[in-house]
Amino acid sequence: MGFFSWHTQDDDKPIWNVHTGLNQKVYLIDNNGNHWAENKYDGYGVFGGKDFYELLAEMNGLPSCREEGISLAFDKNRSHISPNFVTDLSVAWQDEKPKDHDGQGYWR
Repeated sequence: MGFFSWHTQDDDKPIWNVHTGLNQKVYLIDNNGNHWAENKYDGYGVFGGKDFYELLAEMNGLPSCREEGISLAFDKNRSHISPNFVTDLSVAWQDEKPKDHDGQGYWR
């Protein structure tokens, strides 16, 4: 299994994982104003103890299950709302899917 990574939505920079030696603070935010801070992203979708894909499932009324969230994220025929990634907590949540990082947070 490879890494999961995205671009932040406020500055469009890749979220690097710790294996690159590049660390930045990134916030995972939901549509209800909750946020989870991550300083050392390990590459597997968990930010501040919250799994991106579980949160995606929760936000869309599905069972809080990683597999449900992954299925939803990669199903092009099902519309959904999505968590956001930001570096600045003053940026409000948007109904916009984060852009995947093609290098999986590791390769440039």
